[in-house]
Amino acid sequence: MSLKNVKATAALALSVAMLLSTAACGTSDGSDTAGDSGSGSGDSDVTITSYDVSSVKKDDAIAALLPESVTRDGKLTIGTNPSYAPAEFLDTDGKTQIGYDMDLAHALGNVFGLETEVVSSNFDTIIPAVGSKYDLGIAAFTITKDRMDSVDFVSYFTSGMAYAVAKGNPNKVDENNLCGLKVAVETGTVEEEAINKTAEQCKADGKEEITIQSSKQQTDATTAVVTGKADVFFADSPVVGYAIAQTGGQLEQLGKDFDSVPNAIAIKKGDSATTEAVQKAMQKLMDDGTYGKILKHWGVESGALTKAEVNPVTE
Repeated sequence: MSLKNVKATAALALSVAMLLSTAACGTSDGSDTAGDSGSGSGDSDVTITSYDVSSVKKDDAIAALLPESVTRDGKLTIGTNPSYAPAEFLDTDGKTQIGYDMDLAHALGNVFGLETEVVSSNFDTIIPAVGSKYDLGIAAFTITKDRMDSVDFVSYFTSGMAYAVAKGNPNKVDENNLCGLKVAVETGTVEEEAINKTAEQCKADGKEEITIQSSKQQTDATTAVVTGKADVFFADSPVVGYAIAQTGGQLEQLGKDFDSVPNAIAIKKGDSATTEAVQKAMQKLMDDGTYGKILKHWGVESGALTKAEVNPVTE
């Protein structure tokens, strides 16, 4: 899918690199509050702001579905990894998580009548902590069989995967032959899993080996290509599109999107009450138009779903 109407630009290569490095620091725990949060990103007249979800009100019937284990502290605690723009990333204050996933998170909290507390963590540590440290995990999780063995899912978005290279593809990267190249990915993602399989195939075929640069933050993978430390990075298609816009023309997409699958909210395995509540709350946001407005605000409406499903079959 293409990323349309991205509400951000970057002024200079140096400022972009600084922005990416700042966003990559978001690995310590912290919380944010709902509401619009402006963030300059180069041009003084262009800002990134959260979509205002204050008009989303509590739905008593849906809220009543949540178990006491979720509601007793009055908070909906969500684990995320804020380095995956435009889904989730840090505002210029270095602590406030913004993006379409975060707007949806706050909207869910409002439907439940709970304060939304978002906690920043490394991507690969979120799912193991759902049900203990976090009520939910919202971090552009792609549904996979292995993940579904650990958590239950409610789908809310669909995205493909894509590659990005330096503008003009100076290293002549061929998306169909990555053997011998340096490929950057975020740790714990389906892209890391996929490139590991490709690397194994290169080795089995007697070809040059792939050097996989796995980083805890997607912003580090993006920066690696911008600075020439990697030949290509591999991520979800909205992330690739946003990175291209955010880096002021220093990157371009290599080939087309492929392997589109749902993104989903992670919930404690077997917690049917919370799963039902999240499914009904997300469906309500889809039906009343809030969901569509949030996606349009971030320019990712092409990934919209019309139905929130519990553990949908993806293969």
